[in-house]
Amino acid sequence: MSSYPWLSTIQLPGLVREGMATLGTREVVGPQHNPVILGWAKEVGLEAVYRADETPWCGLWMAVVAQRAGWSVVHGPLWARNWARFGAASPEPGLGDVLAFTRPNGGGHVGLYIAEDDEAFHVLGGNQGDAVSIARIAKARLIAARRPVWRVAQPASVKPYRITRAGTLSTNEA
Repeated sequence: MSSYPWLSTIQLPGLVREGMATLGTREVVGPQHNPVILGWAKEVGLEAVYRADETPWCGLWMAVVAQRAGWSVVHGPLWARNWARFGAASPEPGLGDVLAFTRPNGGGHVGLYIAEDDEAFHVLGGNQGDAVSIARIAKARLIAARRPVWRVAQPASVKPYRITRAGTLSTNEA
């Protein structure tokens, strides 16, 4: 990714590595549903409650990424704000931290820290423009920054990455 060149030169935290593997996955417009997204629901045991890719799926994406990376999935993972209980509070958001946000309509959104500029976090997440993408989300919307509790040692790459502002702010991750 040309806007984030360091991602190809460092050891990525597992959450970012697994999240990047899904980059570009899109929901299907209309009555059909992306079988990959529905497969994620089955993979994390939510197929009984998640049946359509029109249903917000940022929490589903986060659950799949966390499980694949070997981390526990929070209780009620489809509710984005529940990810504010993942791991431990992050002293300062850094690469791979789970970021939970408020949405203007009172809902929530969840994704992974990739970088930040002066006004926004650059977030890898699902259901951002109906796809897995990296979006700029205003820092003022942040509810919680959470970091996995590392079993051995935290990778050196888990730190803030500050970049020049580029692109528009996301106002509705759907």
